[in-house]
Formats: sequence, structure tokens, C-alpha cells
Amino acid sequence: MRRTPSSPPDLPGYTPLGLLGSGGFADVFLYEQKLPRRKVAVKVLLADDIDQGTRAQFVAEANLMARLSAHPFIVTIFHADVSADGRPYFVMEYCSGPSLSERYKRQPLTVEDALRTGIRLSGAVATAHAAGILHRDIKPANVLTNDYGWPALSDFGISSDLEGDLPVHTMSFTADPAATGSGTGSDRAAVGMSVPWSPPELFEDDPRPDTRSDVFALAATVHTLLAGRTPFEVPGRSNGPLDLIGRIERGRVTPIDRDDVPPTLQAVLATGMAPRREDRYQSAVEFGRALQRIELELGYSVTGIEVPAIPAAAPSDAEATDVASEVAPDPDAEAATRARSVRVVQADAPAAPVGPWS
Repeated sequence: MRRTPSSPPDLPGYTPLGLLGSGGFADVFLYEQKLPRRKVAVKVLLADDIDQGTRAQFVAEANLMARLSAHPFIVTIFHADVSADGRPYFVMEYCSGPSLSERYKRQPLTVEDALRTGIRLSGAVATAHAAGILHRDIKPANVLTNDYGWPALSDFGISSDLEGDLPVHTMSFTADPAATGSGTGSDRAAVGMSVPWSPPELFEDDPRPDTRSDVFALAATVHTLLAGRTPFEVPGRSNGPLDLIGRIERGRVTPIDRDDVPPTLQAVLATGMAPRREDRYQSAVEFGRALQRIELELGYSVTGIEVPAIPAAAPSDAEATDVASEVAPDPDAEAATRARSVRVVQADAPAAPVGPWS
């Protein structure tokens, strides 16, 4: 049973306009900021659920998102404070477009759009990893669309650091009821994740996620955008959380039934969702570059991977052949990876297909 949303707090300098959404521990309201005048989204913690751990997790989320806000494909945080009635809140960019969850449920994305979106999100995830942050809940519902139609990764509420330390306050999610038809209370999984997009290591008694866990969820998200359903859902079969977990652990990805999705792309996504993390792409950038190769194969313009201009260690011999500092983009193709105009990594030529569809 869904709870009744809270009322928007009285915030100096802001006028409430309505409710945008409700979660387990917070509500998100639309406000108009008076100066500068603009619409903003305000996430407000529920007053009844505030204890020291919850407050600490909320503050941690605001601080994490603020550290990443400069990225063009991560939701921007403007301000955080505590309202007069004692509720912590933070003010963030209002993304007026639909979430990717809303989009794929209306109609699966085109191959070109899914590739572009996946590559842009790869840069966002790589940026979080460079800051020492695991997202741990990448899924279509947590990717919003801003006024320009760009994806914006949000909801770092159950993120953790790269040492694998779990957050103070995790949340309980169910399998996507709209996609699986199994959203009853008995199907809920009491884990801090969203089952259809989670890697098998998060189902262990002592989960130790790493960057490859986010790569799995990212690949699962792109698969969902193309298939119009979650990757391990089998039409006409039972698709509750336990069914999905079993298929995830066995690597039973349901093929995308579309003639315009090439086998090479299905193979890239299957590699990203490999049950053994050693068999996946080892970084978000590596996954993004695999998607870039599909763009080249299909004749699309190459989408840039936006990564922060962080000083890097000396490259290995293999990396040195791919990375050129201070190199201008090829006029015949967009820069493959941009680090705030400091580093450019050119996309590789398409490789021979690998995986079960080769």
C-alpha cells in the first residue's frame, strides 16, 4: 500500500508547485525558485523516518551528488539545508522530461538513441568511479531527461565507496512491476538494490560490489531500453525476484527480439552482464568504448565519453597506443572520449563479434 505523500515544507525563497514523486524515505517536490527565477526539484526527507543514520545517509547523498554535479549527464545539486520543521532537504536541477523507465515502457528506444544514451551514461558512471563512488542502483528509473533531452543520472541514495562499504541506510526495492507483472508484496526483495538490473555479487550474504557491478547495471539498463523489458525477464514465464535472481546468476540473458539490433551489440551487452565480474568490461569507459565501436559499425556519429580531467598514472604500452594528450578531434569523426578538452581517446575500429551470437 502506497503511503500518503508529505506536505512540501516552507522554504524561504521558494514557492511549492506540486509533487513530483515519492520514495521510501523521501518525497520530491517541484518548486519555483524566486532568485534566480527557475523551477527546481526539492528532495525532502520524511519527518517520521529521521534518525541519526537516516540523516547521515541523506547528507552523504547530497554531498556525493554535489561532488559530481559538474558532469553534464549527472543531476546538478544547487543547495542543501534543513527546513524550519526539521526536515533535511536538497535543491537540485529539475529535469522536465520523462525518466528512461517511462520512455522504454512507452516504446523501446532506437538503436542510435540507446547507444548514445549508454555512452553518455558510461561517462557519468566513470566520473563517479573516478571520485571513488559506486552508484549501486543504476536503472532506467534513476536516469532522468533534462530540458535538452539529455540523460541525467540521479539517486545516489544507496551509493557506497569503492572499498565496498555499504551505506548507512539502504532501501528495499522490488522487481519492476510494470515490466514483470510481479509487483505484489510477496515479491519484494529486502535488499538495497533493484533486482532486474543487479549483478549476482549483490545477492551474496556479504556483498562486495566494485566498479564492474555498476558496469553490469549499466549494460542491463541499455538492454532494457532496446528490449522494452528487463534483461532476464522471459515473456510468458514467471518473472518474480527469485526467478530473475536465478537467471542473473546463471547469465541467462533473454535475447532482444529486434531485427535492427545487430548481434555485435547483443554480444557487447551480454559481456557487460556476464555472471563472473572478471568476464565483464573492467570499467565504465571500456564498456562505453565497446558501444562506440557499434556506432562505427553502424555508420553513426561517434558519441563522446565525458570524463573528468583527473591526472592519471603513466599509461601502459597498450594504453599509450590509444591515448594522445592534447590531440584535437578528428574532423571526420567526433572525439571518442573527452576529458574537459584535455584528453582525447579515439574509438577503435569495430572488432569481430564475440559471444553467443557470433
